[in-house]
Amino acid sequence: MGATQIAILAIVVLFAIFIISIYNTLVALKNRYLSAFAQIEVQLKRRYDLIPNLVETAKAYLKHERETLELVVKARNQAAQTLERTRVDPSSPSNIQALGSAEYTLSGALGKLNVVIEAYPELKANENMMRLHEEIATTENRVAFARQAFNDAVMSYNTYRQSFPQNLLASSFGHAKDAVLLEFQDGAAIQNTPKVSF
Repeated sequence: MGATQIAILAIVVLFAIFIISIYNTLVALKNRYLSAFAQIEVQLKRRYDLIPNLVETAKAYLKHERETLELVVKARNQAAQTLERTRVDPSSPSNIQALGSAEYTLSGALGKLNVVIEAYPELKANENMMRLHEEIATTENRVAFARQAFNDAVMSYNTYRQSFPQNLLASSFGHAKDAVLLEFQDGAAIQNTPKVSF
């Protein structure tokens, strides 16, 4: 084998290694944002599990506020169903947007419940309600951190995928579209979590 053939072979091997590196990095970055979504899922499920306890605790005191309680339950159920659909394909822009919209609706319902609860001092002083408040506040913080980690992972993936020369190869490797940031329906930043205070 001559020096020219060795040089050509070396160039081909280096090019193959470069292509493999791009492919592996795209896969790793996509898996990172999918894993980050799984953390959001864990925290949102925890939140959804706490909401029925909050509603049950409030029911005894809020007999005349049935509509508000039903609104919270309905929004919670819708958000849980949307999360389940999104879990199947968190890379789908429509799924991520639907989840953001459902979370926005749930946050609004919880905000209305909070306003109603403010009018009932005995409910605010209830030991179970105070414990639930603390758990929900902790969960809201975890959701905010998980969302931020997800959005950071999405940005890393998108930036790498859009950069040259990756943008020339990404589509052929099955990475044809950008991942979508998780934002609320109105486009507000993710860090806006519902405030539930008693």
